[in-house]
Amino acid sequence: MNGKNVPIRQKLKSGDQVEILTSSSQQPKQDWLNIVTTSKARTKIRQSLKEITARQSAIAKETLDRKFKNRKIEYDESILMRLIKKEGFKQLTDFYQGIAEDRVDINNLLDKYQSMLTKKEANVPDATVSAENYSMQEDDALANTSTGSSSDVLVIDQNLKGIDFTLAKCCHPIYGDKIFGFVTVNGGIKIHRLDCPNAPALRSRFNYRIVKARWAGKSVGMQYAITLSVIGIDDIGIVNNITSIISKEDNTIMRSINIDSNDGLFSGNITVLIDDTSKLESLIKKLKAVKGVKQINRI
Repeated sequence: MNGKNVPIRQKLKSGDQVEILTSSSQQPKQDWLNIVTTSKARTKIRQSLKEITARQSAIAKETLDRKFKNRKIEYDESILMRLIKKEGFKQLTDFYQGIAEDRVDINNLLDKYQSMLTKKEANVPDATVSAENYSMQEDDALANTSTGSSSDVLVIDQNLKGIDFTLAKCCHPIYGDKIFGFVTVNGGIKIHRLDCPNAPALRSRFNYRIVKARWAGKSVGMQYAITLSVIGIDDIGIVNNITSIISKEDNTIMRSINIDSNDGLFSGNITVLIDDTSKLESLIKKLKAVKGVKQINRI
């Protein structure tokens, strides 16, 4: 400024001459929000910070996946989510950010994961995950793809307690879905959506094994994996437009995207981690508004 180097916090006066030095390696920082004065600048910085976090989370996930493969460890998402909660991370994004910032020792984490996996395979009870030791506020930690929160519960048939339950992979229910429980042959409970494609057959053949289930509490700190099928007109930048919208959504992480193009049309699947049905409906609405997207359906 005025021929001198000054820090970014320097306040400008009328008549000051400013030369801005740029760098391709420079990225926005959180404390910049305390420096800028206009709402437009704050919005741009927040948007850039979200995009940086999304990229770092994606890299962290790839690093973790590679470690699993290198050590030839079986991946069990329910065990990983319980471990993440046990390590003090409230959300999956915080965990991946911890990896990106080298606050998480991945090798140490995988040692703990391996121990939990061995106990599960040997049917050895673990005080942190045994269903009979859980209150109703903690049962959701057994529901596979959640990061967990004590205010979120899954109520099964009013009075049933001490029963293991998991989310059915055929319909991937998430918080807010209308659901029911199905008693499996080993005595555990599978949670299905009411509109699960297998629901009619289950009710017809095994109606005596159907139990009522419902969500209660609030969906805070929970994330579930859901897959969306997408169809549209192939165009330059269409995939970038879709992924950009997902990256800007709060507490929503894209796990995978698989798009194929043929004769001017594209189709494929997108898997994301998301909080609940209200967030899902909002995301679908935004994706449908993308130019070229013709159809979005939850699988």
